[in-house]
Amino acid sequence: MSPTPPSALPGARWSLANGRHQQPHDLLGQHLEEDGLRIRVLRPLAESVQVRFEDGELLDLVHESDGVWSGLRPGTTAAMDYRVRTAWGDGVVHEADDPYRFAPTVGEIDRFLFNEGRHEQLWQVLGAHVRTYDGPLGSVTGTSFSVWAPRAKSVYVVGDFNGWDNRAHPMRLLGNSGIWELFVPDVGPGATYKFRIRGADDVERDKADPMARRTETPPRSGSVVHDSKYAWQDAEWEEKKHTHNPHTGPMSIYEVHLGSWRHGLSYVELAEHLVNYVADLGFTHVEFLPVMEHPFGPSWGYQVTGYFAPTARFGTPDDFKYLVDKLHQAGIGVILDWVPAHFPRDEWALARFDGLALYEHADPRRGDQPDWGTHIFDFGRKEVRNFLVANASYWLEEFHIDGLRVDAVASMLYLDYSRRSGEWLPNQYGGRENIEAIGMLQEANATAYKRSAGVVTVAEESTSWPGVTKATSTGGLGFGFKWNMGWMNDTLRYLQRDPIYRQYHHNLLTFSLMYAYSENYILPISHDEVVHGKGSLLGKIPGHRYDQLATLRAYLAYIWSHPGKQLLFMGCEFAQPSEWADGRSLDWWLLDHAAHYRVHNLVKELNEIYRSHEALWAQDSSPAGFEWLNPHDHGGNTLSYVRFGQQDRGGNSAVVAVINFGGDPRDGMRIGLPYAGEWDVVLDTSGFDEYGSPSQAGVTITAQGQPWDNQPYSATIFVQKLSAIYLAPKRDEPASVEAPAAVSVAPPEIVASSKDAPRSG
Repeated sequence: MSPTPPSALPGARWSLANGRHQQPHDLLGQHLEEDGLRIRVLRPLAESVQVRFEDGELLDLVHESDGVWSGLRPGTTAAMDYRVRTAWGDGVVHEADDPYRFAPTVGEIDRFLFNEGRHEQLWQVLGAHVRTYDGPLGSVTGTSFSVWAPRAKSVYVVGDFNGWDNRAHPMRLLGNSGIWELFVPDVGPGATYKFRIRGADDVERDKADPMARRTETPPRSGSVVHDSKYAWQDAEWEEKKHTHNPHTGPMSIYEVHLGSWRHGLSYVELAEHLVNYVADLGFTHVEFLPVMEHPFGPSWGYQVTGYFAPTARFGTPDDFKYLVDKLHQAGIGVILDWVPAHFPRDEWALARFDGLALYEHADPRRGDQPDWGTHIFDFGRKEVRNFLVANASYWLEEFHIDGLRVDAVASMLYLDYSRRSGEWLPNQYGGRENIEAIGMLQEANATAYKRSAGVVTVAEESTSWPGVTKATSTGGLGFGFKWNMGWMNDTLRYLQRDPIYRQYHHNLLTFSLMYAYSENYILPISHDEVVHGKGSLLGKIPGHRYDQLATLRAYLAYIWSHPGKQLLFMGCEFAQPSEWADGRSLDWWLLDHAAHYRVHNLVKELNEIYRSHEALWAQDSSPAGFEWLNPHDHGGNTLSYVRFGQQDRGGNSAVVAVINFGGDPRDGMRIGLPYAGEWDVVLDTSGFDEYGSPSQAGVTITAQGQPWDNQPYSATIFVQKLSAIYLAPKRDEPASVEAPAAVSVAPPEIVASSKDAPRSG
């Protein structure tokens, strides 16, 4: 509390009044002087100012200049609690606490860790935090504000609590940390604020808080003070998450854009409707397109301005926690899209935050993203790296999120991504690899897995970068999974061929097994494949509507039986014919049509079979979990293979899949079987279809001792055109009526039960 030298006072008061003071606490607040305790406050335009001390004594202050008022309490040798009483000419004396009597709320260790890029819980330090302090005059509750702006000439916090007055609350710079801080009494949850930063270019700009945990609803861009009071009810889920390994368990993911799943629903409303829907379908996880705050709705959240705030479009942060909580209580995991690759150029957000490039790289050859008109983070700056790594942990810890899918990883890995010669800078070794971005991804993954047991991280990486899902200790990027973009592109190209021509493109379906175990894969049919003129998943398939729907059902069965976890974008589960549009709801009325409801019901059936048969997921990333029966039937457009649940292929844990993408049915088709005994048809995508074929589901066949397809046993089956069947070793007691041996498993006398009949519509 050393006083400001008298010779410096005029200049300090002028700097304060003109937005250029970096240490307002050196001038304002209470300071012990030789003759007593000096109180100095900033009250521009006040008529009179008085201080009330903890012992009841009142001290009149005099106006020095530039809105600064001062008074000396003689003989006082220690700091005291006090309140400031101000008359503004409205006939009322306004009493308030003084922000400049409080010690810094950001400690030296926190500042050191941040500047070293090692503060793993940065959100607990920077941003806005509601705090309460006790004192002789009673407890005071307010909000501490802190922001990193190392080259700013001054920073003020402005908001609805001070009339957006650009001189009311100057902040102090804490040492050489670049962090500015101020505790403002009587500011609580719900207050809107920004930081008014006089940048290194000497221009003042109002900036949203990069660490804000709540925001105004776009297009408004203010930050909002938030103090979560949410009481989680998902203890059972969290306990299970700490004892189960999701990488080796079942994972079928329903990808959702919150704004258009059902237009107009809030987080709280989604916690009823979405949760019930996903639980009924049997998906193990939902994946949300980015929920982090973003100014432009049609960006779908991929141009983030509020990395620590769920978008206010659908409610508060606690409302979003409620949605996650309800999903967990229903046994459904939550994955969020996370976008550390780039951010938008909006002047009120991260761009040129302290007047110069700060979060972005200063050189446009590294700091500008030409494809999306955005900035690229400066991954080599320690504090920026800390911002991103801590942000990943924030969602996992504070919102109980179960996984992060990292967007556009390829754009981060390569310095020449989408750039022509001369438009990029090589790394220090002359190469095209972005060494700093690689380091950030490795650190984010390692930190996430270290701090949050049972989580997964997923890379959307579209190149052949080696070791995406290998451990960081062996030089890998450390992701748990990678989207299999090659598989997706190949199979969709195949799907778009007419059945008569598919025989010439059979390798598009078989090639994925050449590299299926090079990474831990997720098979994504995502939003990117059903937008921007690409058409819907159903619309990619040639032929009349019956053939389209039949092919789609077979394709879904193929996905669920292929090694790798599954991801399906909303609307695909009921074969929406129209391309997805973010500005409207899905075409829910289609579920009133039997043909579309049938696809919906198939997805539900696939998830039920998937969860109950470990052969479909336990060995996803091991060659021991898959064996071709016949991958060479080009002319028939069929695939047949077996999935095993055990490393040693024992225990009768297996599922045989036969997929017919051809235009003709296959009767009397012999397939190899790995085990003797009875096998149940657990899935038939064609049953009671438009071709008059009854369902084979539930029919039992007996494996014959005739080796086939490199298997010791075999059986003959019937597979309708554009359809798929699954067979699994029988689990129950033998059926009372034996199925005929060595004949079709679709005997004509089978009668449909009511549950098999298509829904009327």
